[in-house]
Amino acid sequence: MADKKLEETVKEALEMFRPQLQADGGDMEYVCIDDNNVVHLNLTGACGSCPMALMTLKMGIERYLKDACPEITEVVQDNAISNGEDYPF
Repeated sequence: MADKKLEETVKEALEMFRPQLQADGGDMEYVCIDDNNVVHLNLTGACGSCPMALMTLKMGIERYLKDACPEITEVVQDNAISNGEDYPF
């Protein structure tokens, strides 16, 4: 599990990016940061079913997060985990 300071920085960066998704009817939910500093997100709303979601994730959110938090190695969409349980690492 990522340290609290990194997680806090990631969440702040996501909040700064969120309006860009909401402007097009989408949004995102933070899931976790795993031991490899991969950020797991759920894309929701229009972003959840958009054919360009992968591009938004990689060229938008991931690029933005890596600029804000160089420790982040990747951002992935992880909609399989939506039941509120802890991530099984």
